[in-house]
Amino acid sequence: MITVVVIAVLVIVLVTLRYTGRGRARSSGRRGLKRRFGPEYESAVARQNGDVRAAERELGERVRRHGSLREQPLSPEVREQYVAQWDAVQEQFVDSPQKAVTEADALLARLARDRGFPDGEQFEEQLAALSAHHAYFVQGYRSMHAAARDRSGTEEMREAMVEARGLFEALVAERQVDPDRRRPPSPDGQGHAPWPLTTRRHAKGSST
Repeated sequence: MITVVVIAVLVIVLVTLRYTGRGRARSSGRRGLKRRFGPEYESAVARQNGDVRAAERELGERVRRHGSLREQPLSPEVREQYVAQWDAVQEQFVDSPQKAVTEADALLARLARDRGFPDGEQFEEQLAALSAHHAYFVQGYRSMHAAARDRSGTEEMREAMVEARGLFEALVAERQVDPDRRRPPSPDGQGHAPWPLTTRRHAKGSST
């Protein structure tokens, strides 16, 4: 009788430990995904209609497929060309918002491709790969891509370009960009693009 009780207690303990371990592993995995993807984690949950597990499977698959991708460096000459092109697109926005957003979207796709990410013709695949490495900046690219294809208002297009600039600077920089240092400025409310044309500093090889 005592032996039966001991065995029963051991079984209960083992089952409890097993489920506790699973719960801890799941919690640790969730924290890791939240830390890695930041706002993109919440976006994924929203796109899955609140289904956290489905969102985590999606994000985990992005890491599995693209996490080992190594970004290719840009030569100083190519970096300078991209910076000049982005500055020109920003200046064009005041007169031709839709054209500027469309060109900026195409420019980001080319830049991502040159850094070693999937080709921009497969936007969702490229975005998934970018999110595995620059998750704090991809929402701006997603918004601008949508604005380039829809008949968005000028304000929506301007906000999309301001957000997307964070990804541009992250990709054109020589070193990894701190997300907290690249948050887009607030709108100026004057109907003009509020971005200062400061990205030229990257063309000289400075990442500060």
